Amino acid sequence: MAIIDAIINYRRFLKRRNCSRCTLRNYMNTLKHFVIWLCEPIEEVCSRSVLAFIDHLLDRRLSPKTINCYLDGIRGFYDYLIHEENVPIVNPVKRGYVLKLSRPLPRYLRDEEIPRLFAEIDHKRDRAIFMLMLRCGLRVEEAAQLTLSALDLPRSQLFVYHGKGAKDRMVYLSHDAQQALVEYLRVRAFSRVKRLFLVDKGRCKGNPVSVRAIQKRMEHYARKAGLKVSCHQLRHTMATQLLNADADLVTIQDLLGHSRIKTTQRYCQVSNLKVQRDYQKAIAQVMERHAL
Repeated sequence: MAIIDAIINYRRFLKRRNCSRCTLRNYMNTLKHFVIWLCEPIEEVCSRSVLAFIDHLLDRRLSPKTINCYLDGIRGFYDYLIHEENVPIVNPVKRGYVLKLSRPLPRYLRDEEIPRLFAEIDHKRDRAIFMLMLRCGLRVEEAAQLTLSALDLPRSQLFVYHGKGAKDRMVYLSHDAQQALVEYLRVRAFSRVKRLFLVDKGRCKGNPVSVRAIQKRMEHYARKAGLKVSCHQLRHTMATQLLNADADLVTIQDLLGHSRIKTTQRYCQVSNLKVQRDYQKAIAQVMERHAL
């Protein structure tokens, strides 16, 4: 089997399935690493070889989450060979080959930390970006890929195209998020670039701002505020605040773009305020009926 041709065809297959650039890049890097490590033809790989590859990744001190991503990529490639190329082989990456992950609860900003962080964000573009993450629950990749056409300011709406899993969704603008956007649009340089957020100085001026640039800006502001904050924590904060305000779980799921309600339910475990209110309400009724 011509392995290079097979990988090229697999890449085309993934593109036809509308996989994101990030997914394509990760899958191709995974296969490159796997093929370079292999000492045998790709069609002769057995389960023992896969286990040895897992040991190799562990020796390199890769995290269980990263190793599971490697296994998903390799499993997907063999599924493609079997079902699309009709190669008569057995997938060597068995479904049971998954490293157990510890799933830490979502971390969010406390009420007093939010104004402390945003007091340091005086750049209009950055303030608009981070306000959208906090109020609309955008992922950093989604914020970086926003276009001017995604804005519907008269209706206070924002359309997120091709979010995680290539899903589209509508989110809604709070008053302060819309105000931050309007202030940024007033100073945004005229450009034919469709992306909303642009680099405003340096050699790359006028180019779309990158995901890493946004993350570095957050690191900068967090240091100034004396906090440890990631971009994704703003999204977690929005979900937790909505839950504490008694928003319906399905509504939060739609706004965040979660495929499964189980993912959204994890916020119930960190939303102590809602649990506390539910407890106080229920225990008051118990005490009223069964007073000592």
